[in-house]
Amino acid sequence: MMIQRTIQESIEQRFFKGKVILLFGPRQVGKSTLVQMILHKINQPYLYLNGDEPDVREILASANSVQLKQLVGDQLIVFIDEAQRIANIGLTLKLFSDQLKQVQVIASGSSAFELSNKVSESLTGRKYEFHLYPLTFDEMCRFHGKLEEKRHLEQRMLFGFYPEIVNEPFNAQEHIRLIADSYLYKDLLMLEQIKKPLLLEKILKALAFQIGSEVNYHELSQLVGADRGTIEKYIDLLEKTFVIFRLPAFNRNVRNELKKGKKIYFVDCGIRNAIINNFTPLQNRNDAGALWENFMISERRKNHQYVNSNVEQYFWRTTQQQEIDLIEMEGTNISAFEFKWNENTKVRFPQTFSANYPNTEFHVISPKVL
Repeated sequence: MMIQRTIQESIEQRFFKGKVILLFGPRQVGKSTLVQMILHKINQPYLYLNGDEPDVREILASANSVQLKQLVGDQLIVFIDEAQRIANIGLTLKLFSDQLKQVQVIASGSSAFELSNKVSESLTGRKYEFHLYPLTFDEMCRFHGKLEEKRHLEQRMLFGFYPEIVNEPFNAQEHIRLIADSYLYKDLLMLEQIKKPLLLEKILKALAFQIGSEVNYHELSQLVGADRGTIEKYIDLLEKTFVIFRLPAFNRNVRNELKKGKKIYFVDCGIRNAIINNFTPLQNRNDAGALWENFMISERRKNHQYVNSNVEQYFWRTTQQQEIDLIEMEGTNISAFEFKWNENTKVRFPQTFSANYPNTEFHVISPKVL
């Protein structure tokens, strides 16, 4: 099934504006499918180049402007898939932008770390960047209605939102294991910095058990047997390759607020559950609340990024262990969220927070009010 992605229209609006379009995202989230949908809608002749093909890599790694013009011919659109596999891709894209101004180039890459590093300097002022993630709750609601999507909520929390999982729910466990085992580490292990894949797996498993809790790098280093610098480097790479994301501590006015704390969540709950090999139904789990928190914060984060909002996300905690799951700040507007899997749980937001941030909007989100 072809599901309309939130950023499709935004990408379409950037066509033929004189800049290269870059689409980043993890493997298997539907980047190629999205681009093919856009090209079908635009209905113009295009040239497709796959960076997985050796001859394509050879041509694009060293082509000059004359060779590029010969390659493109009369086509007005060039789609370069798996662009991070191509050496010197930044310089090649710069040549397209400078010498073939009438040609719209769109390049997709599975590792933002590799691709963005290769193109950032070369394409200063010459590019539009987009990020694609696994499917979102909102995208699925638009596809088959909110009532139907809410019926799939437990499935989403257990197996996640990767398109293959959504399209073939009966094989969800097999597919999400395959994605976690075969694709998750692929970009990371190609990088020179990753010399210990076993350590990477240990870190991921430790983080998976700590969702919803504050992460202490010193404790993590002792747990997995690596120095703090290595831990920080691996976590940074995991974030740049769209496996996890960090949530910093919110602090402005209150003396005993945590100032340097951080929580780490997974972009996709299915990947998290595959890492710890736990697909037990929610009613039999002791981490259902933490999973709900991860699910909702990730969903809100994806949606904010898709609409290019200026919302900043944090968690809040004091040294007295007062806590709020999520703080969102846009300009001077503050919203506070508590995520409760059990809709009957009584929630009282800390008086310390409401007294110091008096104009805050408070929200309690359970599945019932989703």
